[in-house]
Formats: sequence, structure tokens, C-alpha cells
Amino acid sequence: MTSAPLNPSAAPGRRTVMAAAGAAGLAAALTACGSSDDNSGSTTTNNTGAGATNQNSNGTGGSTGTPTAAAGGTALAKTSDIPEGGGTIYKDQAVVVTQPTSGAYKAFSTKCPHAGCAVSSVADGEIICPCHGSKFAIADGSVKHGPATTGLTPAKITVAGDQISLA
Repeated sequence: MTSAPLNPSAAPGRRTVMAAAGAAGLAAALTACGSSDDNSGSTTTNNTGAGATNQNSNGTGGSTGTPTAAAGGTALAKTSDIPEGGGTIYKDQAVVVTQPTSGAYKAFSTKCPHAGCAVSSVADGEIICPCHGSKFAIADGSVKHGPATTGLTPAKITVAGDQISLA
């Protein structure tokens, strides 16, 4: 029995198959990098214990700010929701709000500048990215441990009374 010759236009070429496989792998890696198994809205971490974590509902994100009397913006939380020496991640808003010292509130983007992953927790005075282990200071978002080489992007918040809002 003789087999018919293959028609080169009937099947994709090796380069096409390899490019598609590479693109699929990249898409999977990027999806995993920016997602989380935790679908709750926010994660609050109190710095009183080594890595003690407590979860509520809300979103993600972050920026900088100190208590100021300002109205408007998207309401995030009450000041009592942000533990002193810790912070809360608001996933839906892509913001992490911290309270490095009593009454001083800061906010930063949850997007890690290293690979774009979302930070996932706040522990021991640091905001932590789960993808590659970068850690950022809760006081100013600066890099405390790489591989990230730049800090988290500040976000603007306002504090009016006991209410924290995105500016």
C-alpha cells in the first residue's frame, strides 16, 4: 500500500505550532500572575503577630494619603478597618491601604512593578507579592526585598472623620 504525499497546506507548519504553544504558555502565565484563588474583596492583616491574617469583603489596591478632610471619591473603609502597623487590600479597587503609625493612612496600587502580579498580603510591616517574593514598606511603598526594583505606585486617598475614600 502506498500512502499519499502530505499536503503541506493541510496542516500547520512546525513554526506555527511552536508559536501557538508559546503564546498559550505565556497567556497562562500572565493569567496566573494576575489572579488569585481568594475571591473575597479584601484582606486585612494585623501586624500584631507574625503574619496574622484576617479577611473581610471589599477589593484591592493602594495609594498614599494622610488624614485630610475631603469628600468625594469611592468609599473604601472606616479607619478602624485598617490595623495599625498593617493594612487592608481592596481587590476590586486594586488598592492597598496601610496605617504605618497611629492615624497615618497610606495607599498604593496592588500591582507589583516587577511582573504585574497583584500583591496578596500585608505582614510584619511589609506588603507582599506572592509571585516572586517582592516586599514593599507599608509606610511609603518602597522596595524592601526584590526582585522588584521600584516601589508600589502611590494612590490618592482622603480621610474624613472615620471614612477612607479613594480621591
